[in-house]
Amino acid sequence: MSDVILVTGGAGYVGSHACLALAEAGFTPVVFDNLSNGHRDFVQWGPFVEGDIRDRAALDAAFAAHRPAAVMHFAALIEVGESVRQPGAFFETNVAGALNLIGAARAAGVERMVFSSTCATYGDPVQLPMDETHPQVPLNPYGRSKLMVEQALADLDRYSGFRSLVLRYFNAAGADPKGRIGERHEPETHAIPLALFAALGRRDGFRIFGDDYDTRDGTALRDYVHVLDLADAHVRALRHVLAGGESLQLNLGTGNGVTVRELVEAIRRVTGKPFPVETVARRPGDAAALLADSRRAAEVLGWRPTRDLEAILDSAWRWHAAG
Repeated sequence: MSDVILVTGGAGYVGSHACLALAEAGFTPVVFDNLSNGHRDFVQWGPFVEGDIRDRAALDAAFAAHRPAAVMHFAALIEVGESVRQPGAFFETNVAGALNLIGAARAAGVERMVFSSTCATYGDPVQLPMDETHPQVPLNPYGRSKLMVEQALADLDRYSGFRSLVLRYFNAAGADPKGRIGERHEPETHAIPLALFAALGRRDGFRIFGDDYDTRDGTALRDYVHVLDLADAHVRALRHVLAGGESLQLNLGTGNGVTVRELVEAIRRVTGKPFPVETVARRPGDAAALLADSRRAAEVLGWRPTRDLEAILDSAWRWHAAG
């Protein structure tokens, strides 16, 4: 079987770290990315094809040229706030683009996919931590777009034999400790890099969106998982589908929740730098708390996160400080 894996969105944050992990595991990642959110310098472990997942001809050409054994699908719009402002763009890229990719894969005889999904498909928690049976009631178009693809994949498995492993990850964070790749979004919207930019003096300060949530200090609670732990899970998921494993949906998180206020204090400790913090109103589409129950990923894939919050913040701090 071919060791080539087509990685859509492989020039982005999580996708590039997955390519690193794939290469270390003996696979050849072929990155397919339109560079709208990805970065050419993040493509370091295999060939690069510049293309858009909405372009069927470009996808067909990539499958014909590289003949991959499977697809890892990361390419998507991901910013929750932007999904509220521009929902149509999210459905066009995240849903129509994914279906276009699946059609191209099947036409090329590729029937295996690892799909980058999200805890945003769950919405407000009914119970914490959240396992894979938790109701899926997304709060925003981003979460809905990912859920729609999950539902399509479930039907494709049931009726067409197209195997997929859906990975619902919680809050990806951190960077490659060797500094080769890291988190770089334009504009940046994620809490950890924004707070680190404040510590570095690149921003005036850091804003906490809402302090009246039903959490231990009133600020939103999140489950941060190191991006290299996520990358490891993707390689394990790939091996599962290549070996003929059943289609599944698995959570990826640590199960250790951190509130935004606690995160700010942890970043001040790691960096040794004070920075101003302002509390403002909640953002639409934000859940109060998201906390993963990832026991099923441990049972099926043998996956467990190995890096704690300090390792996440230390690697992210070194990445952003160097940039």
